[in-house]
Amino acid sequence: MKTLIILAHPNLATSKVNKRWHQELLQHPDQVTIHHLYQAYPDWNINVAQEQQLLEAHDHIILQFPFYWYSYPPLLKKWFDDVFSYGWAYGSAGDKLKGKKIGLAMSIGDKQENYDPEGSVTLTVEQLISPFQASMQHVGAIALPHFAMFGASFQATDQQIDQSAKEYIDYIVEYQS
Repeated sequence: MKTLIILAHPNLATSKVNKRWHQELLQHPDQVTIHHLYQAYPDWNINVAQEQQLLEAHDHIILQFPFYWYSYPPLLKKWFDDVFSYGWAYGSAGDKLKGKKIGLAMSIGDKQENYDPEGSVTLTVEQLISPFQASMQHVGAIALPHFAMFGASFQATDQQIDQSAKEYIDYIVEYQS
């Protein structure tokens, strides 16, 4: 079964990392289905039923986005709020995500060492994405380890970005089965 990539980048055309990851994903149409949230919903009016059907059709889901201000883009937050609804994702009858494997693929602008307890942020990426982990537990999904590329804003070379794109595909394949 294919992996569903929920791509949530507000301006993919200007991205270095997410755009390159997207280009690499396009080389693997037999393995991934790519869903661009910002293209699908420029007006932010999310078709909840359509999104839920898309999620139900896939057992492996990756949320790809730039990690900025220690969180994810606002449309992705709205998507979570609208799509992961009571009675569908959680509650006494809400089990549609139970057992699905869901992971994060993040481009992170800052250096990795700054996400060290001794660094400038003083919180690790794992701590910062703990709300995601808790949400996945709440809906019965399996939260996968995250995939990240650090230094995306200013330090990453084209060679490093190309390497991360190949590693991203490896990450997807590793957790597909």
